Amino acid sequence: MSDWLISLEGTPQGHQVALSLALMAAVLHAIFGALQKGRHDPWLSRGAIDASYCLMAAPFALFVVPWPEPHMWPIFAGAFVIHLAYKLLQAQAYTKGAYTVVYPVVRGTGPLFTVIGAYLIFGESFTLIQWTGLGVLLMGIFGLAVYNLIFLEADRATLPAALAFALATGLFVALYTTFDAYGIRATADPFTFLAWFFMIDGVAMPILAALRYRTMTYKPALPPLALRGVIGGLVAFLSFGSIMVATRLDQVGEAAVLRETSTVFAAVIGWVFLKETVGPRRIALMALIALGAVIVEVGG
Repeated sequence: MSDWLISLEGTPQGHQVALSLALMAAVLHAIFGALQKGRHDPWLSRGAIDASYCLMAAPFALFVVPWPEPHMWPIFAGAFVIHLAYKLLQAQAYTKGAYTVVYPVVRGTGPLFTVIGAYLIFGESFTLIQWTGLGVLLMGIFGLAVYNLIFLEADRATLPAALAFALATGLFVALYTTFDAYGIRATADPFTFLAWFFMIDGVAMPILAALRYRTMTYKPALPPLALRGVIGGLVAFLSFGSIMVATRLDQVGEAAVLRETSTVFAAVIGWVFLKETVGPRRIALMALIALGAVIVEVGG
């Protein structure tokens, strides 16, 4: 399968596969965010998820895929630090703010800086039509955040801190998207990067979650938390793995923008499962996000 993926790089078929992977990543990333923001403490949820995908990835990294080339170890170290900072910031944002306010700010900040980073590192450039589409998408995302902010009734006291953490998280989304794209292109076999990335990336948060669990007065039951971790681990494989492969097959900036349609799916999840309100204005803003993504794709 590795040879087949590599053969698609830079081809029209590869572009279509990357498009499908980016959209799949959008749906799954919204589910992933909801799993972390659900009824469990976000730190515990993230720890359970990371522990699950670390254990799932270990056999593949150690016994199935080719071992990484020597130059990959500094790349894995960089990815570990960047993703850990991202997860710490995201957990803080979810702890202090409502999912439907925090998530759009995180996802809206990411694509703009990813497009800039892809230009500086990979020499990618957007057409005028694609920049227009990106602008439309960002208007929808940040409009959704502002709307949620205006009508939010809970979490008012911690809202400024939540928005600050959300903005910082978005910057790290751009950083890890660009860095991971560099990493998965730096190795001969993309599945080597994926397997070792997930194994290494899943080490830190379970330790932090365990320390937090020990200090909690009311400790949640572990079996439901473990189940959430297993489900989240599988979703993480498909979500993050899909976007990483998409950035190897095609332009990093386009894949990053298409992934941000996850905001639409996040709003639907917030409405259906987290019982958060969705009205006609929010539906219109979500349509604006989808329209922006379509413009970016058509203008490429």
